[in-house]
Amino acid sequence: MTAPNWLKPLAWAALIWNLLGVIAFVMQMMISPEMLSKLPAEQQVAYANTPIWSTIAFAVAVFAGSLGCVFLLAKKALAYMLFIASLIAIIIQQYYNFMVIDSIALFGSNALLMPTLVIIAAIILLLVSRRGKTERWLS
Repeated sequence: MTAPNWLKPLAWAALIWNLLGVIAFVMQMMISPEMLSKLPAEQQVAYANTPIWSTIAFAVAVFAGSLGCVFLLAKKALAYMLFIASLIAIIIQQYYNFMVIDSIALFGSNALLMPTLVIIAAIILLLVSRRGKTERWLS
């Protein structure tokens, strides 16, 4: 079956979204002690004590999501597996953010907006790629 007309614009938009996540990851990895010192004390502690498993989850989430979008653009079914990996990593990362360090207490209620959008986008991409496999417009 031929892929629907909306697939390519969706995949491009999703790729841009995921690349913004890659940029956020790189910025977090490159935060300097000077930049860190300008944050409130509680946020400094949270950044300084981020466990490696949370950092790895962040990396997997954004890189698997970006690569999944590339495969979606190429109409390859491997996108589905990459979106599964990305969503699992997002859930692990958000577990740390909300259950371990309590992001809402650190950053306020606005801390809910971006993670909610990230989860919704990841679920949509997973569902689209699953449909693509089922309807055979991803090979």
